[in-house]
Amino acid sequence: MKTLEKTANDYSINMIKDEVRHLVEKGTVSRHQPIYILCQYIPAREWVCVECELEKCDYLLRDQIGDLMSSENWDND
Repeated sequence: MKTLEKTANDYSINMIKDEVRHLVEKGTVSRHQPIYILCQYIPAREWVCVECELEKCDYLLRDQIGDLMSSENWDND
């Protein structure tokens, strides 16, 4: 299973969003789950850095994971 394994300086909101998109596409997490569920896939010592980046970008841990995902394009629209 892919996890967010970066150093403290590597956590940007774009990197977090990319990893979240990967976890949702893989079916590991649902876009309707709260963001704090992501701590299960991030080493505890690094979660603080991710949490700080999320808070800096005005995301709350109780927000849905889907809020982190950019708008999606649907081929059949």
